[in-house]
Amino acid sequence: MLIYFLCLILFAIGLYGILRKRNIIKIIIGILIAEYAVNLFFVLAGYRQEGRSPIFSPDQDILNMVDPLPQAIVLTSIVIGLAVTALIVGIAIRIYEKYGTFDVTKINRLRG
Repeated sequence: MLIYFLCLILFAIGLYGILRKRNIIKIIIGILIAEYAVNLFFVLAGYRQEGRSPIFSPDQDILNMVDPLPQAIVLTSIVIGLAVTALIVGIAIRIYEKYGTFDVTKINRLRG
């Protein structure tokens, strides 16, 4: 139960970075932290104490097998998160080229 609470704290740190910071780079880091917290939660949801790998063979029973679905979801999420991060960094670079700053408040004032 403590691990789930720590995962929630990690998500809250990422959410704080998204909502309260004014620098685009810090906002991107907050998005990454929140994304990793969600991935960690999915991995923890599929974990079992003394579990074994989810490989089925006819001579073994299915007891205490780790759930493979959260692992597959996290692998997909990592790939999608990498693409989204690359897109966000590309947009941040274009904003810096146009406005010369990463500060969101100054970008709102420049309008152009």
